[in-house]
Parts: sequence; structure tokens; C-alpha cells
Amino acid sequence: MDEITAILRESTDNPDAAYDKLMPLVYNKLRNIAGMRMNKESLGHTFSKTDLVHEAYIKLVDINQLKWQGRAHFYAVASRCMRRILIDYARKKNSQKRGGKQEPLTYLDHLFSAHKQAKWLIDLDMALDELADRNERLAQVVECRYFGEMQIDETAKALNISPATVKRDWKKAKGWLYHRLRSDITSK
Repeated sequence: MDEITAILRESTDNPDAAYDKLMPLVYNKLRNIAGMRMNKESLGHTFSKTDLVHEAYIKLVDINQLKWQGRAHFYAVASRCMRRILIDYARKKNSQKRGGKQEPLTYLDHLFSAHKQAKWLIDLDMALDELADRNERLAQVVECRYFGEMQIDETAKALNISPATVKRDWKKAKGWLYHRLRSDITSK
């Protein structure tokens, strides 16, 4: 058992002490995940990768009832938290676009791309929720692979399935999401 898994297992007994020990061990990996997520965001995003890591970590600390299965499970849940944070940000930005207070931007194309990115993230979130209603595991694979930037083996460990199943589910989920999101675009 690695050190992270051991700390996660002891977190049920003493969560505050465990999370204080855990942060230095997972911080760089969480920053890498956040950095990859932030690279896909629009230029006007107010979150830094450090902000995203800290917001996600705060949410993780609040999950006291969760039975951690190990390092991969932790990173999968962390990526889900980051997804929720970015989706909430996109929703807020999208609502501001429709009449809320919005700071003026110099470049119109920047304004368009920021709104388009926020709208796309909201559409993706809604499609993922719909996919989860149909097949929860497919949605979990997408969260791990896309939002968590996890490799096939890491995703397999996090979800307790085989790497071959992850590959199949990833292909199915990408195909389903492509058709679902494409039909949204063409129907508008």
C-alpha cells in the first residue's frame, strides 16, 4: 500500500490530520490536472490552476463519509470536483452574458470565444448527466479521462474495472457524446 492510500484510509478516523498530511503529497498531481483543465478554458477565466486545486481540495475535505479506495479513487473524485467547479463557473459566466454584470472586454472575438466555451461546458455537463442516467460507468470513465486527465490504467483502478473495459467504455462514451452534442448544435 502506498503512502497516499494509507493516509486516505486513516482519514476516516482523523480526517483533519490525514488531509494535512495528504496535501503535500497530492498537490503537484492536482496542479497538473488543474493545469490541463485550465488550458482548455477561455482566456478570460478568473480561476488559476492554484485556485482550482484549492477549491477542489476544500470540497474533498468536506467528503467525510466517503470510503477512499486508494490513490486512483482520490484523483477520480478530485477530477469530478474540478469538473463541478468549472461547470459552476461556466453557468455563472453564461448567466452574466444574459444580463448579469459583465466587465467590458476589448476584443469581440475574445468575448465570443469565452461565451462559446462556457456554453459548450454547460452542454457537455448536461450531456454527461444524461449519459450517467443511461450508463453511470460510461459517464465516470469520461470524468476520469477527460476531466481528470487520467490514463487508461489509472481510470481502471479508480473505477475497479479492467483497462480493456475502460477502452471500450471510453470509445462508447465519446461516440455517444459526439452524437448528442452534435445533435444539439444542428438543432439550434
